[in-house]
Amino acid sequence: QVTGHLDDCTCDVETIDAFNNYKLFPRLNELLESDYFRYYKVNLKKPCPFWDDNSHCGMRDCAVQPCPSDEVPDGIRSGSHKYSEEANNHAEECEEAKRLGAVDDSLSTEARRAVLQWTQHDDSSDSFCEADDIYSPDAEYVDLLLNPERYTGYKGPDAWKIWNSIYEENCFKPQNVKRPLASGRGDDGGHTFYKWLKGVCVEKRAFYRLISGLHASINIHLSARYLLQDTWSEKRWGPNVTEFQQRFDEVLTRGEGPRRLKNLYFLYLIELRALSKVLPFFERPGFQLYTGNGSQDAEMKQLLLEILHLAKSFPLHFDENSFFAGNKKEAAKLKEEFRLHFKNISKIMDCVGCFKCRLWGKLQTQGLGTALKILFSENLIEKIPESGPSYGFQLTRQEIVALFNAFGRVSTSVKELENFRNILHNLR
Repeated sequence: QVTGHLDDCTCDVETIDAFNNYKLFPRLNELLESDYFRYYKVNLKKPCPFWDDNSHCGMRDCAVQPCPSDEVPDGIRSGSHKYSEEANNHAEECEEAKRLGAVDDSLSTEARRAVLQWTQHDDSSDSFCEADDIYSPDAEYVDLLLNPERYTGYKGPDAWKIWNSIYEENCFKPQNVKRPLASGRGDDGGHTFYKWLKGVCVEKRAFYRLISGLHASINIHLSARYLLQDTWSEKRWGPNVTEFQQRFDEVLTRGEGPRRLKNLYFLYLIELRALSKVLPFFERPGFQLYTGNGSQDAEMKQLLLEILHLAKSFPLHFDENSFFAGNKKEAAKLKEEFRLHFKNISKIMDCVGCFKCRLWGKLQTQGLGTALKILFSENLIEKIPESGPSYGFQLTRQEIVALFNAFGRVSTSVKELENFRNILHNLR
């Protein structure tokens, strides 16, 4: 049932399917297998800021295997900043500031705190995510290829509590409007909910659709890489059609499934649009995907630019100019609300009890947060000079790795949908 036109944009499902599955997905996959993109630094030990959470998933598929540091390429380990000369100088200044903070006891606590805040200020004001402190002793590198996102068995009340908190407290929804398929009485097939959604401004509707699309994407990954066989000799992962149907079949979900999938396509368009907009940042000769392996770095930068040019060539891009376009004061207030709600969602990821789910939850929210940051920094990106520092707009290595891997997940979901369509077609 998921075909045709998508609400709030000029695009249709078929155009995205053809573009993603045959042009973009194979290239993106190759990029994500490279050293620069496979290592992500993450702190999985941050405590949940919202409720006491001791319910860690004890299942072995929930565990994350961090990398021994000697396996992480030197270039990545030593220089998250090593894109270019000016960034190196900046990194040295930061190191200097750290040494000052550590050595100079004559500085008052206030002054030392100011020095640290100054080095952290970088881009916190336009950031949509609560970023991990990657210098914390608890932050470790994880090889994403060795810790793939798949079904772990983490479900039930704990997992439900996370999504419920996201939808109920952070998606601008009034308490008295029940979500479709919400447990308890009073579900009118989503009629009240969709009437409310239709009545809110386009930004708040987009916010809900992005979160719903992310939820759908994660559920597709879990259905597509399901634990089909678990014996002492082998574990086999593959598509579980029943699981997929329970989450997305029109009849079983009372019409909700197809809506969720359309929201996935909406998320795809937003992240694709961000990639097409950020091209000038990566095109600069001074920007390098620095791992320390010169020839591979140059090759991967070439592939990255190919992917971004391909993203730019997509014929039916989402037009984000309708966002925050009204009264300037109102628009600024709404944008700030939007940013804070999203930031809150990125903090909720520290409450996920399954570490593997937490890893991928954090990475995908940081990726979407980075995409939003790009879309709202368009005029800064246009002003980036060809050489020299790009003071107005900056992306850290963490944000770059999250941006492309998060889009890789959404792109994989669109590809997996085609696979499920074929399986279901053959079952009929």
